[in-house]
Amino acid sequence: MLRFHNIVFGPIHSRRLGSSLGINLLPEHGKLCNFDCIYCECGWNKDGRGDTVMPSAEEVSHALEAKLKECAEQGTPIDSITFSGHGEPTLNPHFPEIIAQTVSLRDRYCPRAKVSVLTNATTVNRPEIFEALTKVDNPIMKLDASTYDGVVLVNRPSGSYDIEAIVSGLSRFGGDFVLQTMFLKSPEFDTASEGNLPGWMDIVRRLRPREIMVYTLDRETPEKDLEKYTVEEMTALVQPLIDEGFFVQIRG
Repeated sequence: MLRFHNIVFGPIHSRRLGSSLGINLLPEHGKLCNFDCIYCECGWNKDGRGDTVMPSAEEVSHALEAKLKECAEQGTPIDSITFSGHGEPTLNPHFPEIIAQTVSLRDRYCPRAKVSVLTNATTVNRPEIFEALTKVDNPIMKLDASTYDGVVLVNRPSGSYDIEAIVSGLSRFGGDFVLQTMFLKSPEFDTASEGNLPGWMDIVRRLRPREIMVYTLDRETPEKDLEKYTVEEMTALVQPLIDEGFFVQIRG
């Protein structure tokens, strides 16, 4: 399974974000997430519990500044500074401070780069997290299923999860965010099913995000009986939204 052995890594080519400089705010040798997605490239949560130490804001700032200086000296292009890593980045208790520092460093060293956060949106209703996310260029919010039962099957959340509360929290962005959805088939769940896809489209219409990222399986997954969708299949499934004027980025 995928592991990042530095706080700042890359840049690597991202099929969604271009030349992406990654930041891992979570344990280097473990995994920390309040989801346990069946498709997670970092594996199951139970297999990543050996390390619980998260980097401080100072450690992140020092590592990022050193990497940005190196990229500037070598002429390495950076399209996005992306928070992802071993789980849910907003669980780092220093997340708001780290975002503020990152935006400042980006402005100093690579002002054309975007700051992106890949998040499962479960903390969006915490005021300090919401405020931090409004300061980045690309708050990329996960919503893989339109019902609680679907979320349980695909994302396996820990603790309580209220999909209506998540959608309500996302509505506070006024559409200025990116909605990210994994399209897949498992023995128990199918993104394209009548029990999921129409409801997901209704949520999209309600939230009206400025961009929708639709993608499918690309790396090894902890659950083994999963099937991916082709770009052609995903395009056909979301065609009604495209026809309505939504900007949909589709990646196989």
